[in-house]
Amino acid sequence: MGNYIYTIGRELGSCGYTVGKLLAERLGIKLYDKELLAQAAKDSGFCEEIFENHDEKPTSSFLYSLVMDTYSGGNYSSAPFLDMPLNHKVFLAQFDTIKKIADQESCVIVGRCADYALASNPDALSIFVHADMEDRIKRISKRENLTEHKAKDMIQKSDKQRASYYNYYTCKKWGDARSYDLSLNTSKLTPNQCVDLIMEFREKMKENK
Repeated sequence: MGNYIYTIGRELGSCGYTVGKLLAERLGIKLYDKELLAQAAKDSGFCEEIFENHDEKPTSSFLYSLVMDTYSGGNYSSAPFLDMPLNHKVFLAQFDTIKKIADQESCVIVGRCADYALASNPDALSIFVHADMEDRIKRISKRENLTEHKAKDMIQKSDKQRASYYNYYTCKKWGDARSYDLSLNTSKLTPNQCVDLIMEFREKMKENK
């Protein structure tokens, strides 16, 4: 039996990270979010700053890529790889790390197109967490101590950025229910109820094997 992997796509303010954290805690497995960037940097030989600056961003400026390209190295030294734009190199290095982690352990991975990286893995369950805009605005306003207007701007910018990144690299549509195995609305369910449903969904998957 392979490792059980849970990938979570999420809207800002949807409590997607909370759902992932609660799921990992209940199952006693590791959660990968920003930790994935550090691991990808270690595996690839790139400095961690590169991954942080490209984290779920579709493209970077040409000048920035040109400057930061001087840091590339590690095991990614073949000619075709070196000729790629830096943001593509970062995505591929992250892609490799996601697959490596999935081969080694059961875990929860938040964002970073992990569902796409593990599309051929029968034990990967892809989840998207969303919520009504009003609820998202209230959560972000409270969390970031922002006015509701500024919270809405922050959410819209995040949605655009995450959608552009996901759509560009996966050829699927971010947030579209058809892009995932399970879609959950935290305006209707608490994060703990979402975890209950995810675990129940996993059991049904096992029955169909």
